Amino acid sequence: MGGMAVITLLTDFGTREPWVGIMKGVILGGCPGATLVDLTHEVPPQDVRTGALLLADAYDYFPAGTIHVAVVDPGVGSARPAVAVATDGGFLVGPDNGLFSAVLETHPPRAVVRLTRARFHLPQVSPTFHGRDVFAPVAAALGRGVPLSDLGDPHGELVRRPLPRAVFTGDALRGEVLHVDAFGNLLTSVREEDLPRVGEPVVVCVGAHQIRGISRTFSDVAVAQSVAYAGSSGWLEVAVRDGNAARVLGAERGTAVVVRRG
Repeated sequence: MGGMAVITLLTDFGTREPWVGIMKGVILGGCPGATLVDLTHEVPPQDVRTGALLLADAYDYFPAGTIHVAVVDPGVGSARPAVAVATDGGFLVGPDNGLFSAVLETHPPRAVVRLTRARFHLPQVSPTFHGRDVFAPVAAALGRGVPLSDLGDPHGELVRRPLPRAVFTGDALRGEVLHVDAFGNLLTSVREEDLPRVGEPVVVCVGAHQIRGISRTFSDVAVAQSVAYAGSSGWLEVAVRDGNAARVLGAERGTAVVVRRG
């Protein structure tokens, strides 16, 4: 792969501190021609589930062979394994704590190694910064063409924490809000392909608030009106046009979402 490597980074580090920049420095030191892409560094702290969701949303839009470094790692320094995973789409590098679960639902692992080969880490490994000392140099090694098998010993089953998925009971889809984005839009656990099970006309209930019908986009409703639509990643989403649905509807992650005929 060498200088043509594409390496993405997803973390809960934020950008106020230099931690992300330090990881980039380590990667570029080991693979100077790499193209580095920031997916996000604003995953809520220690929120592995949201990190898994955002990583899966991005995964399919990168070239085959892309190396994805994901660090949302509340167990850093503990017995949780550090791993690298090969799939049909590329590589995943990070902690084995469920962070890769959503990607692996559609891209099963072809090979997994536990990152046990110290020569591919920095000389001193801090128990609190594996992003810098383990995951960044391993990503650089993959980027310059080191085989996955050289990076560690074979690893068994990865930790899986599947994302919640709405269930169809009592003639309705019953789910929840999975994520609130920067605009206050609500991403729900209802998939677009599940909607035909409900039939027409549809009512989407978010807590006590009801929205009639599924729209195509925000501009299908008036300013300040709530709208339900199939989002760009295939999940049913709820927004308020030119507003903040989480604030207006009093919703947050975990708020009940019901889709029924009405």
